[in-house]
Amino acid sequence: MEKRVINPWQWQDQRSYAQAVEVKQPESILYCSGQAAISADGISSNSDMKTQLLQALENLETVIHTAGYSCSGIVRLNIYTTATAELWECFDIFREWITRHGVQQALTLLEVKSLFETLKVELEATVVKT
Repeated sequence: MEKRVINPWQWQDQRSYAQAVEVKQPESILYCSGQAAISADGISSNSDMKTQLLQALENLETVIHTAGYSCSGIVRLNIYTTATAELWECFDIFREWITRHGVQQALTLLEVKSLFETLKVELEATVVKT
C-alpha cells in the first residue's frame, strides 16, 4: 500500500489535518460508524465536551484495534459536534491524540443541531490497513 498526503498549503498543519490523502492498493479498508461518548453498556454521557471527546477518542481507538487496524491508518475523519466553540476549547486533546498515533487524515468538522440523546461530539473514520 502507498499513502500520499497532499497539502498545497501549510496552514492546515497547525490544525492537525491534511487537505487530501491518496491511498493506492490498500490491503483493506475499515469504515467506522460515528463513535461518541457511550459507555460499554450503552449509556450516553451527559458530561462536558472535554470528557465526551476523550471517551469518543477512546471508543474510536477500541473499534479500530478490535478490527485489527491501527489508528495511524486513519485517512478520513469527520467530526460532528453540537457546539464548535466548546469543542475548540479542548481541541488540543484531539491534536495530541492525532500526534501520538501519527495520523495524517483528511478532516471535516461539522456543527449539527443535535446528536443522539445527550451527546456533544461524534467521530466517524475511514481507516486503511497499513
